[in-house]
Amino acid sequence: MTMESLPAPLAQAIAARGYEELTPVQSAVIADEARGRDLLVSAQTGSGKTVAFGLAMADELLGGVDVLPPAGRPLALVVAPTRELALQVAKELTWLYGPARGRIATCVGGMNQQVERRALAAGAHIVVGTPGRLRDHLERGALMLDQARAVVLDEADEMLDMGFREDLEEILDAAAPTRRTLLFSATMPKGIAELARDYQKDALRLATAGRAAAHADIAYQCVTVAPADIEAAVVNLLRFHEAPTAMLFCATRDNVRRLHASLVERGFAAVALSGEHSQSERNQALQALRDRRARLCVATDVAARGIDLPGLNLVIHVELPRDPETLQHRSGRTGRAGSKGTAVLVVPYPARRRVERMLHSAGVKPEWLPVPSLEAIAAQDRVRLLESIGEGIGGLDEEDKRLGEELLTKHGVDEIAAALVRMHRARLPQAEELVDAGPAPRPDRRDSRPGNDTGRGPDRGRGGDDGGGVWFRLDVGRRDSADPRWIIPLLCRRGGVTKPDIGAIRIFPAETLVEIAPDMAERFMVALKRHATRKGNSAEDQIAIVPAGGPPRPPERRGPPPARPPQQRRGPPPRR
Repeated sequence: MTMESLPAPLAQAIAARGYEELTPVQSAVIADEARGRDLLVSAQTGSGKTVAFGLAMADELLGGVDVLPPAGRPLALVVAPTRELALQVAKELTWLYGPARGRIATCVGGMNQQVERRALAAGAHIVVGTPGRLRDHLERGALMLDQARAVVLDEADEMLDMGFREDLEEILDAAAPTRRTLLFSATMPKGIAELARDYQKDALRLATAGRAAAHADIAYQCVTVAPADIEAAVVNLLRFHEAPTAMLFCATRDNVRRLHASLVERGFAAVALSGEHSQSERNQALQALRDRRARLCVATDVAARGIDLPGLNLVIHVELPRDPETLQHRSGRTGRAGSKGTAVLVVPYPARRRVERMLHSAGVKPEWLPVPSLEAIAAQDRVRLLESIGEGIGGLDEEDKRLGEELLTKHGVDEIAAALVRMHRARLPQAEELVDAGPAPRPDRRDSRPGNDTGRGPDRGRGGDDGGGVWFRLDVGRRDSADPRWIIPLLCRRGGVTKPDIGAIRIFPAETLVEIAPDMAERFMVALKRHATRKGNSAEDQIAIVPAGGPPRPPERRGPPPARPPQQRRGPPPRR
């Protein structure tokens, strides 16, 4: 079936939106072999899936007529994982079925339920909603699906990941048994196969893009950093790319809050999205991005699902995705509908091998790059400055020229040009000078946990009493429950080193001495100084780490150890 053979009202709506041809997934769902059948569709995020299932259920809704009958009980149901996606789907279906006088109702969490019940009572041809809210209306008797001719599960894999399986099963059980069931999913995990087996009949499997094709419009980059330099690396990536709109992914709402506050403090126009934000706050944040009052969105995976931001061309994985499917969903926020995008993974040194395995599994071949340096960022700034000034010259009016002539009478051309450059740079957030922006250390270093109160020795690490390591002192000891199990992660986070860079650990009653590999000691020291300027209020942040001045030479202790003063106890060790 081609565009010319679409039902007249849908063809009219498609033409009014400026479509010249259908996307592959849209063409596949209206092909002769797909008509009237249950469908299991795997398609790239941003490939036009909403219009696709709108076209796919046209025969069931219209039945050969150009105008839908008066609205009553819904003829079609669309289930989406998030409020944003459900509202976006409803908006798309509204214009698609506008010429056919279709009435669309939404049932989503965070909205007034009484208003939704009144809309359902007034009648709707298509209902779009989230699983929990739809189930609530079903149980209260406000939503009746006995006349539903088509049920669509959009981003079904996401809904299963979010724990909506029972809700989906209740919704599907309540729908008319003669309905068509259309499952759209970016990935096809085992749960989707089970859902299709239980609720679809002779389903046609459509895969309009292979795994590699799903990433075809996205340029993947990986930058390796010390764990302590992740935030600084993010700052430099943002300054280097200066994307009109960018999305940054974190794993938890706490990390979203922390990174968002840091970026705003540095001068970036950023908003945050996580589970702790209300629907009103989410709407305001998204509107700020669409209005270009904000350029950056820091979000968790769940909060970002269903968000479609025009012009989003940069995604930064601040914290690594847990699997290839999460990688695809995150990165799919960019490179949509044929546009180009960039996805950057910030890879801590110890995680490089895991990331390489995940990327290989996802069919992605990234470019491994160093974190942009101050020089590289300055070079990009010069290029952008020249381009922006060149673009502005063409739009000068007479008042602009008059003020320019007045400036020339008071100042020289060189001074005016230098002042213009300085004003441009003053608006830009300051880039960071990283401790080490080079490649990751070799991953084949020997890895052995340091012993308690004893050095590892030169045969077990890169330090040891005979290895020339640099010693540092922590002001916690055995009295404070000091233990290598939490001291090692503390050193890695605070000092930007990895476990193989740590030599001997000597724990004494009131202090601990640790040895750092000679070639890492300077970077370790710089990272400690940086932390001192940003020290927080947690128990871990209060632990001081300073140079020890040489290898430990504790005096020989005779007799029983001194009693432990109660006031010196610091409580339990910091959590990892």
